[in-house]
Amino acid sequence: MQFWLYLFLASSFIVFYNYAGYALIVILVNKLSRKKPEAPALKTSPLPSISFIVAAYNEEDCIEQKIANTLELDYPREKIEFLFISDGSDDRTEAIVKQYPSIRPLHQPERRGKSAALNRAVAAASHEVLIFSDANTLLNKEATRHIARHYTDETVGGVAGEKKVLSTPAGKDEVGGGEGLYWKYESFLKKTDSAFYSVVGAAGELFSFRSSLFEAIPDNVILDDFVSSLKVAQKGYRIVYEPDAYAIELPSLSLQDEKKRKVRIAAGGFQAIGLLTPLLAFWKYPRLSFLYISHRLLRWALSPFCLVLAFLSNGMLLLPKAALFLGSAGLPLTLLFLGQLCFYGIAAMASLSPSLRQRSRLAKLAYYFTFMNACAILGFFRFLRGNQKAIWEKAKRTQAVSQ
Repeated sequence: MQFWLYLFLASSFIVFYNYAGYALIVILVNKLSRKKPEAPALKTSPLPSISFIVAAYNEEDCIEQKIANTLELDYPREKIEFLFISDGSDDRTEAIVKQYPSIRPLHQPERRGKSAALNRAVAAASHEVLIFSDANTLLNKEATRHIARHYTDETVGGVAGEKKVLSTPAGKDEVGGGEGLYWKYESFLKKTDSAFYSVVGAAGELFSFRSSLFEAIPDNVILDDFVSSLKVAQKGYRIVYEPDAYAIELPSLSLQDEKKRKVRIAAGGFQAIGLLTPLLAFWKYPRLSFLYISHRLLRWALSPFCLVLAFLSNGMLLLPKAALFLGSAGLPLTLLFLGQLCFYGIAAMASLSPSLRQRSRLAKLAYYFTFMNACAILGFFRFLRGNQKAIWEKAKRTQAVSQ
C-alpha cells in the first residue's frame, strides 16, 4: 500500500503544480519584485520596419477576408511589407493573392509544409521585425503597433500576441466554449510568465521576433511557432506577451476535427521536447528553464499520465486491505476519489450531450480538460510511432471569421 500512496501523492502533486502551483509561485515572486515591467508607449518613435508574413494552404474561403484585414492594419505603409506564401495550394488561393498589388505573393507548387514555407518567407523578407499570422485569423487594427512598441527594449527578442477563440451560436458549438475557456487560462499564464521573465512558446495565430534572431526550422518540425520562439529565448532574449495585439479565430468544425488538431499538437510537443533539450539546463537558463519545465514540459510529458495514475492509485488505496494502513487518512482519500469520479462522470455525460456543455460551465470545463489530456496521451503514442508528418490536412473551422 505504501507504493500506491506514494504514487498517488507524487502524481497528484505534479498535476496540481503544473496547472496551478507554479503559477502561484510566479505570481508571488512578481508581487514581491521591486522592478515592475512597463510596456513602451503605443506612439513609440521611431517605429521598426516590419515584414508581415502569412502562410496559406488552400485558403480560398478566407484569404480575401484575411487580406482585407491585413491591409487595414494601422501601421505606416513605408515601414511594412506583406508577404503571403501559398505553399502547394491547388485552389484559387494564389490567384486571389495576386489580385492585390500591395501583397507580395510567394507561391510554390510543391507542398513541403508550413515550416519550409516560413523559412522561405523569412529568406525573402527585408525588414528588421517579423510578424507571423495564420490565414484563418483576423487581427485587431492596432495589433502591429502594439507589437512594434516592445522592440525599443533591446532585451526583447520576440512578442507573443493574444489568441481569442469565438463561440458559434448556441447548439452549433461543439468545442468552442471549452477551447475558449482553455485559452483564457493560457492567456493568464502567458501574462504571468511574461511578467516573471518570458513567455514560453508563442501561438502561430500571431507572433513576432527580430529577423536577426530567426533560426531556420527543420522541415519536419510540427510546432514551428513554439520551437522558433523558444530558440529566440534560448539566445538570451525575452518573449513578451502583448494582450492588446490579438488574433480572432473560430473553433474547429467538429470534435473529430478538434481531436485531429490536438493529437497533432501533442505529437509535436513531444518532438519539440527533443529539439529543446538545452532548456533543461537550469544553471544556464534559470528562469526560462523553470517556466519551460513547469508550464510546457510537464503539461505534455507528465500531467496527462499523472491524471490516470492519480485516479488508479487512489482507487487502489480504497481497497479493504488498505484501511488499516491508512488509518484516519482513509476519509480524505475517499472524498478525493469521489471527487474524481464526479468530475470524470460529468465529462462523460458532457461528451454525450452537447446541450449539457452549452448549459453548464462546469460540464464544459470537465469535458474539455479530459478531452485535451486524452488527446495528449494519444499524441504521445503517435509520436512514438513516428507517423505524424509536418504536412497535414488542416482542421476545418466552423465558418469564416468576422469581427
